[in-house]
Amino acid sequence: MKKPNRIQIAILLILFSAGAWATQAYMPEIKKQLKDTYSSLVEPDEETIRAEIIQTIEIEVPEPRITPPVPKELITKEYDKHLFAAEYNGFGLIESEDHYNSLVKDGKLVLIDKGTGYEVMPLTHSQPYITPYSKTVLEEIGIAFQSLTDSKSYITLTSVTRTPEQQKSLRKRNTNATNGVSSHSYGVSFDISYIRFNGKKNWSRKNQKKLEKILKEFEAENKIFFIKERKQSCYHVTVR
Repeated sequence: MKKPNRIQIAILLILFSAGAWATQAYMPEIKKQLKDTYSSLVEPDEETIRAEIIQTIEIEVPEPRITPPVPKELITKEYDKHLFAAEYNGFGLIESEDHYNSLVKDGKLVLIDKGTGYEVMPLTHSQPYITPYSKTVLEEIGIAFQSLTDSKSYITLTSVTRTPEQQKSLRKRNTNATNGVSSHSYGVSFDISYIRFNGKKNWSRKNQKKLEKILKEFEAENKIFFIKERKQSCYHVTVR
């Protein structure tokens, strides 16, 4: 094999030096390209993740509930407040059994039988259905009652929504029942016993005072009207 002469060796040295110089000259550019190419493969830092997670979420905010003042010229007795609230708050008077059934079917009246802090006793002259908002208020009353007593205590509803036919039938056996249009026929009224607590007919002055305190607070917040009916031993409540 023929050995390279001095000229060939010199050329090789020049080429090697040029390659080394080119590598050093273009190394920053190569590093930049590598960084740009592989940066997407590197896990983002915590701040980047947080920025990606935080996004604007559109939510539907319910319109504030406006409770109209009761016109003084319409009030001749306390019960007139209940009728005014019932007419304003609901869907109008339940005109018949068929009308009642259609309201249940359309979800304008919802079932209440038992919930946190309350239960509905077996009914004979009313139906355990009220408007969705009335149910919300009832549940708030039940929770408030438990907060003042204990987590197992509950109140008892003795009457809820009545059709005109049921109201007329009730009038025959209960002279205290309204003769004519009742707020119970709007799906926003219910009666709470003050002699039945925790499923037993056992008068408790202590529990009655706590229940009445809650109803007064709810009335002050314009959520309800209530009347104490002594003959029936209950509070007649109408949701505003």
